[in-house]
Amino acid sequence: MIACGALAGHIRDIAGRRGWPVEVHALPAGLHNRPDRIAPAVADLAATLQARGLRVVVGYADCGSYGALDEVCRRLGISRLRGLHCYDVLGGASRVRALLTRQPGTYLLTDYLVASFDRTVVRGLGLDRHPELWPDYFGHYRRVVWLASDRDPELTRRATSIAARFGLPLRVIDVGVGGLETELARLVSPAGPGSPPPAQG
Repeated sequence: MIACGALAGHIRDIAGRRGWPVEVHALPAGLHNRPDRIAPAVADLAATLQARGLRVVVGYADCGSYGALDEVCRRLGISRLRGLHCYDVLGGASRVRALLTRQPGTYLLTDYLVASFDRTVVRGLGLDRHPELWPDYFGHYRRVVWLASDRDPELTRRATSIAARFGLPLRVIDVGVGGLETELARLVSPAGPGSPPPAQG
């Protein structure tokens, strides 16, 4: 499985618990800051793994590739997680859509983003060097929602701190990993999904 670095830990945990014979090959989560690079990175790694005779599946949703990842999946005969992004996979597409419809200015967090915010967001976007750009990136947000898979006191503290940095209220929704586990079971089943799934709108 070629996995987004933001989901790789959950995927390894689920695969271990379920006893799935899965090799997890994680790509850097920082690719989300350059989503045009996700599909080429997946294509290169998938070709390498297929050359070893391995069956390959993709632990990414569309993730801002605007269909480029689906084109890779079609070309190589592999399948990916359904959804527009990992928020759909973790929180459920209909629930996430409802959250964004009710308040379009919603900044979504996952456990990974909460734990790595300074590295993946602040430093990843150069805000440590140019903090004056914060309003340009985030000034239009109106609330912060954490889709919590496995919250603990430290993650809760960090999420509260992130919301405070935005100057916005924090809402926590406990989503667990059931949605991700269901999607993984579909991908790794012996028969496998019939074709790469379409993105959900």
